[in-house]
Amino acid sequence: MTAVALFGVFLGLIALKTPVIMAIGVAVVGALVLAGFSNTLWIVPMKALEAASNASLLAIPFFVLAGNLMNAIGVTERIFNLANALVGHFKAGLAQVNVLASVMLAGGTGAATADIAGLGAVEIRAMREKGYSASFASAITVVSAIVAPFIPPSIPLVVYAFLANVSVARMFLAGIGPGLLVAISLMLFNRYLATKREFPVQERASLKIIRSPTLAGVAALIAPAILMGGILSGVATASEAGVLACAYVLFLGAVLRTLTLKALIKALTETVLITSMIMLIIGFAASMGWLMAIEQIPQDMARAIPDMIDTSLLFLLAVMISVLLLGCFIDGVTIKLLLVPILLPLVDAYGIDRVHFGIVLQMSLILGLATPPLGLGLFIVARLSGAPFEDIVKAVLPYFIPLVCVLAILATMPVFSLWLPNTLLGPG
Repeated sequence: MTAVALFGVFLGLIALKTPVIMAIGVAVVGALVLAGFSNTLWIVPMKALEAASNASLLAIPFFVLAGNLMNAIGVTERIFNLANALVGHFKAGLAQVNVLASVMLAGGTGAATADIAGLGAVEIRAMREKGYSASFASAITVVSAIVAPFIPPSIPLVVYAFLANVSVARMFLAGIGPGLLVAISLMLFNRYLATKREFPVQERASLKIIRSPTLAGVAALIAPAILMGGILSGVATASEAGVLACAYVLFLGAVLRTLTLKALIKALTETVLITSMIMLIIGFAASMGWLMAIEQIPQDMARAIPDMIDTSLLFLLAVMISVLLLGCFIDGVTIKLLLVPILLPLVDAYGIDRVHFGIVLQMSLILGLATPPLGLGLFIVARLSGAPFEDIVKAVLPYFIPLVCVLAILATMPVFSLWLPNTLLGPG
């Protein structure tokens, strides 16, 4: 009964377009009262503060700040120019540039929405100038941003590592293969579309033209290299590596003379706002997780579901379908915070590696970014491009063919997620 009240109130408030933070808080308080804990409501702020002050989450604000600083010093333009110099002459040239630039920038932003907001304006404007339709430019910008949560540093993977009690470094390494697989699938699909449609063609850039954006772009890509190098070498924790990356980006901005006081203040302000939102959601979700643990909801599911679902593959399929449907209406961070504590006992019961499950879950969640009717990425690019929302949706839908294929590969072939972390860090 408590579980029904908890999720019923939460989903009802979400349907009424109540802010996620408020919906979680009201649902938890209501369920606590129903469960007979009305005299212990102080547990909600206590659990929220306890979760938000967890040391393993300290990396998040530094990753966010590094991405905002990279936008502030104009790194997005430089990375786009580098990608354009490398693959702009391919068929569907700027569509391929869009994907490659997202791979490069993902190492600085760590979040899909940051990729869209920072790089999207540059990409859409360049594609429109070359003759691509606004809807197609918007569509490829949304789907290419799906790469961002997989390429380190990834804020969603940090959150999952915290929830699942696994190594951040292992999750980062596990995300690289799937991220590149998504990028390759999108580029192959772009190549296929180029055989069906007339896309603008660019000339191959000369070595002289390539040299300048290459130097500038490589300088920008050192920041994510510092992050991964520091974490994997053991020289720095994830939080310390984030600090080093921020320091390097500030140094790069000073050398390039592109970092202004106004841009710095804006980057700091956006970092505080984004971090506060993430921590508040995590805090209230921790209260919900405590209530579910007290009521033994995960344990009850762990006992009941194996009797209905025989194999781990069918379990993953059920999770993927459920998450894809929920992702149409609820943002990915919230879904992860709600479901991971419930699903982990089942993941262990079916013998699924927690790292592998995290990658499959993340891929299922991030598709919600481009899934109507509430895909956040669709609304961002609609605002950037001015294209009608329904036209963007029509242009996005064909890209679900390669993306769903990638999801199926990741679910059935754990090697794509586990080979790199097992090779470099040993079996988990």
